[in-house]
Amino acid sequence: MRVSVAILLASVASAAPAAPANLQSSAAAILSQDVPVDGPGVAAVISENGRIVWSGAAGRADLATKAPLSPDSVFRYASITKQFTAALTLKLVDEGRLSLDDTLGKLLPSETPAAWHPVTVRQLLNHTSGIPSYTAKPGFMAEAATSRSITTQGLIDATRDMPMDFAPGTAFRYNNSGYVLLTALVEKVTGKRWYTALREKITGPLGLRSIHCGCEPGAAEVAGYTRGNGLSQKIDMSFPSGAGALVGNVGDLARWAAALHGGKVLKPATYQAMIAPQLPGGAAERYGFGLSRGEVRGLQTIGHNGGIFGFNTESLYVPDTKLFVAVLSNSDTREPGADTTARRLLASAAGVPFPMMTAQALDTKAVEPFLGVYKFPEAERRLLLRDGKLFTQRTGSEALEVSPAGNGRYFYGLSSLSYFELTRGADGKAVMRFHPNGAIKAEQGMWTGAAPVEAASVTLSPADRAAMAGTYAMGPVTMTIADTGTGLTGQLTGQQPIALAATGRRELRTVGIDARMMFEEVDGKVVRVVLHQNGRTIPFERKP
Repeated sequence: MRVSVAILLASVASAAPAAPANLQSSAAAILSQDVPVDGPGVAAVISENGRIVWSGAAGRADLATKAPLSPDSVFRYASITKQFTAALTLKLVDEGRLSLDDTLGKLLPSETPAAWHPVTVRQLLNHTSGIPSYTAKPGFMAEAATSRSITTQGLIDATRDMPMDFAPGTAFRYNNSGYVLLTALVEKVTGKRWYTALREKITGPLGLRSIHCGCEPGAAEVAGYTRGNGLSQKIDMSFPSGAGALVGNVGDLARWAAALHGGKVLKPATYQAMIAPQLPGGAAERYGFGLSRGEVRGLQTIGHNGGIFGFNTESLYVPDTKLFVAVLSNSDTREPGADTTARRLLASAAGVPFPMMTAQALDTKAVEPFLGVYKFPEAERRLLLRDGKLFTQRTGSEALEVSPAGNGRYFYGLSSLSYFELTRGADGKAVMRFHPNGAIKAEQGMWTGAAPVEAASVTLSPADRAAMAGTYAMGPVTMTIADTGTGLTGQLTGQQPIALAATGRRELRTVGIDARMMFEEVDGKVVRVVLHQNGRTIPFERKP
């Protein structure tokens, strides 16, 4: 049950005319709906035209003491830190002490391997460097490593012997090592620790007193939690460095956004470069320098989210209306996440709220005529009934349970903003009108027929399970096939294990996800597994 508890309102300015008159109550209602009783929670803020028009909090800062969260609570910002590191780097560009086209070979020749020397400052900022990320290095993020203090050079050295992910400037891959290298550049140019330079050049002059590196003295952040509301993995805040080590409260994030987007931090041309994606042709991401472009209910946004042990964060700015929303959560697994809550708050403040839906009992008789496959422009979606529950499954993805909200509308619970309506076209055929991420304009899918029947599972012998169990690699990504004693599971780098069902002696399918695995043998030994998903064929070679 979710009820309105521990909600603290701290309105520091009356709402500007563009904000709805019921902003206070609607924002409080969203926090009440999204945050469970007596668990980890969130602090949130809404500002407009540079003024904070609402701030609030719900949930606990410490589950042991039951201390409540407040808008003044200090959280780990996680990767929201990147926009500060980017702005600090660009500040040095404005001062003529760096150039976006300077290379690591020029700036950090002895600190970095030769393969990294062609990489430019620009490529570090927009994740097109090709340098492998230390957070993706197998085993490097274990608590034994993260709980210890580490130097900037130590973080650089973690991946110096790994091959490049791709040639610099040819692709986009989100990369924490790039922002560690930016902190190294700042420290070399200024002769000061990166967070000291940040305070002297940006946060200090702007009066952002709560913002500091979690590795230095300052107001302590609230407790961070993970699955089952247990305390999160320990991490020394030297470990995330300029990629995610800042902490602070929501109010200072709002004041930061007003300064950055209001022209008080960077020169106009430099700011425009920061918010304008400049990625290789074909890249789907809309990433600038420490900031990403997006859309919420037709509103164009600029922002960044973050995730770190015990914390989940989101920040969004609408340049057309100068609305800003930030949500900080002290749980890395709370559902809905900070991103969903932030989007609900932003849409409400902008006067285009997401529809509020309450689950109703499923009428299986009413939904049975709509079961089957729906063809959309980009993919197919299956509408399935399993054990009295309704699911949709996008091509190559996991089957997700949906709940009816009445009048032919269905949604995925509080953790998702997506929903759809089932109706019939003029020709009488079933139609699914899907609103991805709650978009106002629906994508229309036409019913094309019944869903195919899944291949029957077979029982594998212990010898067959043992033959396929092992670790397989495709570049930096590994797939681990584990024998549970009664079946097999598969786990990709950074993901949770999923159950696998055998459809043949060397053929597996993922349970609940539209994907297949084919194992290849040479001289009677399994040497390769080929993953078939989303129309792609991805080979993983067996590791010794």
